[in-house]
Parts: sequence; structure tokens; C-alpha cells
Amino acid sequence: MKKRDILTPVGITLGFVMLMFGILASGGSGGVLSFLQVSSILIVIGGLAAAILINFNLEQIKLTSHVMKEAFTKSDISLPALIRLFVHLSERARREGLLALENELEEVDDPFLKKGILLAVDGIESEVIHDIMHAEITALEERHHKGRLIIEKAGEYAPAWGMIGTLIGLVLMLNNLQDPSTLGPNMAVALLTTFYGTVLANLVFIPMAGKLENKTEEEIFFKQIIIEGVIGVQSGQNPRILEEKLTAFLSDDVKYKADEEVESSILGDSIHEA
Repeated sequence: MKKRDILTPVGITLGFVMLMFGILASGGSGGVLSFLQVSSILIVIGGLAAAILINFNLEQIKLTSHVMKEAFTKSDISLPALIRLFVHLSERARREGLLALENELEEVDDPFLKKGILLAVDGIESEVIHDIMHAEITALEERHHKGRLIIEKAGEYAPAWGMIGTLIGLVLMLNNLQDPSTLGPNMAVALLTTFYGTVLANLVFIPMAGKLENKTEEEIFFKQIIIEGVIGVQSGQNPRILEEKLTAFLSDDVKYKADEEVESSILGDSIHEA
């Protein structure tokens, strides 16, 4: 399950708000209007779109909106809950056999976890399960890399097209030095295209690509825990040993919070019984 990640829109909005505040603080309301230049916007956006069309094929471009949406969502996966699930599966497998785990599949939402349990139930050897699931992780990493590559390239192209706009503005300005009235508009084109390109790259595209990369790393880490858990259940590992093994993946803060949740649950059960 995924839920909305408010940090991405908040960060982008905060960046633009602070830019607007800086402009207002320096030049008043007239200062904001002076930073709106249609020709500069057309040069940056049009050039960026043209470069993306040249660099990527149609199928990759179609995925852009889906990839960008991923930067605005986050997984609600709880690693301590995942570990508790594997402990439960291990206990049941040792008590009733691996075939009994088929009844647990209805409550499993994650396709990767479900696939791992099915492989274990089918009696596949641990080494084969590891190879199959690790190959899926490798394929996932490659897909994610290709998906965010278009965002990374946009971060590279935007400042470059800003510089191209700057050159256009400087050429226009130098060609009309005899007319002082054209110096201001041409200089605006020259400077604002660089401004637009730099802002788009460093406030939108590069941070968004970085966030997508972090999400990929988190997903891979989560899947690695699943692989270890599935192999532990398949091999009939002691539930307590399996729990200790999987808990090693958690940071100290997450371990502390998980212990607090367990203690709170135990205390609540004791009060209820009393």
C-alpha cells in the first residue's frame, strides 16, 4: 500500500515561495512581474521538451508522468510488522508444515512477498529461491533506473537551455546597442532563461530524481529482508533465531520503537485481563 508523500510538494512549494519572498523583499510587487518573461519560458521549456524527445523513445516518455507520481507517494511498509509476520509464518510452518502457509496468502498484499511464500510452499530449494528473487530485484533496479533517467536528463538539460537563452539574449542585445530601449528586454531574456533553467533543475528535476533513487534503495532493502525471511521460513529456521536475524536489518531507532510497541501491547493485554 502507498500513501501520499507531502514532503515533495511541500518542498517544491516552499522553494518557490521563498524565491517569491526574496524577489518581493528586494523589489516590491514590480519585482515579481519583472521575473515573468514569456520568451524566456518558451526557450527553456521548448528546448527542454525537444531535447527529451530526441533523447528518449515514445514508450519511455509515456512513463514520465507515472515516474514523477512516484515522487509524491511513499510506502506505508512497517519493517517491524514484516518481521513479526515472518515469525508467525515460521511458527506455523514448523507446527503445520509449509503447505499450511497457503492459507496466509490471502492476507499478504505485497506481490514480492507472496511470490516468495509460494516458492517456499512449492518446495523450491533455498538457493533457487534466492536466485529467482534476487534476479527480480536486479530487474526492478534496472527498471527504476530507466524510469528516473528522463528526470535526471531533464535536470541536466534545463540549465543548458537556460544558457542557450542567455546567449540569444546577449546576441540580440549586442545587435541593437544603437537602440537603448531594447537593452532592458534583451538583457531580461539573457538572464531570466538561465534563472528559469537553474530553478527547474535544482528545485524540481534533480531533487525529484534523488528522491526516486532513495525510494529504489529503500524498496531493494525491503525486498532483501523478504528474501532472508522467506529462506528462513523455507529452511525451518527457529522463529526466535529468524527474528534476531531479521532485526539486525533495523536501525537502533526503529528497534527501540518496535520494542515500545511490543511492551505497550503486552501491558494493554495485561490490563485487559485484569
